[in-house]
Amino acid sequence: MSTQEVAEKLVQLCRDGKHEQAIDELYADDVTSKEQKGSEMLMTEGKEAVKNKTIQWAQSLVEIHHAFCSDPIVSENHFAIVMDLDATYKEHGRMKMSEVCVYEVKDSKVVADEFFYRMG
Repeated sequence: MSTQEVAEKLVQLCRDGKHEQAIDELYADDVTSKEQKGSEMLMTEGKEAVKNKTIQWAQSLVEIHHAFCSDPIVSENHFAIVMDLDATYKEHGRMKMSEVCVYEVKDSKVVADEFFYRMG
């Protein structure tokens, strides 16, 4: 798959709420995932660890009030999307978040992702 095809598939799966499936199908085994500075999980390495991080995030939710995922902007082996989320969390209550998500693709797989956001 080209970077464009990987990006489009990831966006569609995210829009459908199929985040774990996106990791299973599109992420490399040795993927790295970097969160915003100050996050509890600043760097996560490996497909299973990234999937577990995603599962933990999903389990922290009470309700998603609104979610948005933009179309991808693609440049050679990178793409970026904007994700907006208005959700109620078990520990933090209702919060809105907007993030820029940047992905690197190699050999038809996501090999790195990084998230830039501000919550509140």
